[in-house]
Parts: sequence; C-alpha cells; structure tokens
Amino acid sequence: MTLQRRLSRTDRMLAEVEAALHTCLAEAPAAQRPSPGAAHPPPALEEAERRHVAGLMRINHAGEVCAQALYRGQAAVARDPVTRAHLLQAAAEEGDHLAWCAERLAELGSRPSLLNPFWYAGSYTLGVAAGLWGDGYNLGFVVETERQVEAHLQEHMERLPAEDRRSRAILATMQADEAGHGARAREAGARELPPPIPRLMQWTSRVMKALAYRI
Repeated sequence: MTLQRRLSRTDRMLAEVEAALHTCLAEAPAAQRPSPGAAHPPPALEEAERRHVAGLMRINHAGEVCAQALYRGQAAVARDPVTRAHLLQAAAEEGDHLAWCAERLAELGSRPSLLNPFWYAGSYTLGVAAGLWGDGYNLGFVVETERQVEAHLQEHMERLPAEDRRSRAILATMQADEAGHGARAREAGARELPPPIPRLMQWTSRVMKALAYRI
C-alpha cells in the first residue's frame, strides 16, 4: 500500500511559485487540443498588419497569463473543494489558450509581453483577494472576468485583417470556452459583484491591453 504525503503549506507555496515561473518564463506547455487555427493557412500579411496582429495576440497571451494566475489564486483560498476543483479545471482549460496564443505569436515572428511576471503577480493577488471574500463572490469574479474577456475577444476578432482566418479561429474558440467557464460558474452558485468591482476590472484591463500591445 502506497501512502501519500500530505502537502504542507510550504509545499503548496513552492508549487505556486513553480506554476508562476512556468507560466511567465518557460515555453508554453503543449495544448491538450489542437489549435483551431491549424485548419487555416497562415495569411500573407503586410508588415504593418503583421505587427498589429502580433500586438493583439500578445494582449490575448497576456490575458491568459492573467487567467492562470487569477484562477490559481482563487483556488488557493477557496473554502469549498468543489469550487476549488472548478477553478483549477478552468485554469487547465485556459492552458490551451496560452499555448495557442504563444504558437501564433511565434508564427508572426513576435514574442509574449515582457511584463508577464507583473501581470501574473497582480492577477494572483487579485485572485486571492476574491477568494477570501467567499466562494459565492469567488465564482462571481469568474463570471464577470469571462464576460469582459468575451467582449474583448469579440473586439479583437473585428480588428483582425479580413484574411487572417487563422487568428480569428483561435479567438473564436477561446471566446466559446470563456462563455462555458462563466456559465458553469453561474450554475455553481456565483454571486453578482458589487457595482464598483466590474468597473475597476475594466479599467485594469484597459491598462494591461494598452501596455501588452507594445511591450
């Protein structure tokens, strides 16, 4: 019979540090699902178009870094094991998005945001704060996050060059996944966030998008 050692607080902290380093600094892990863009050939883009698409995909990659950190932070302090499992499952699914965006950035001859460690640290802190507020608001934070992400993915799809069906297919699948995460969080008992919080989230997102597009 094999005995499993219970993880100490230090073990869990080191696991979180390892996850942060892998997300921010290591190559993105292989996706569990093939990239939705693989069905479309890389488009012939003018240089200005290539830089623009790279900027949009860098924003989306940074957003997925934030999602990993947010969900792991929320899961670290979630009181209910079911809520914790829901958050970790969402983080795992977001890992596909991270890999797809990293792959598309490489195809475009570009790189992820240099500020990813900053985005991760801020989002993890925000996730812990949301989690300490209680599981209902914890899940409510997921719902609001995914609602805002859905909206900005729609905006990005409209801003892509018409011929870039490869990037558009990736963003469309990401958008559908985000909608699913939000729906499952609502079914699990999400509570609506007080009015100032969604506005603060929108403001923070605008700052991140403006910086990640270029840096």
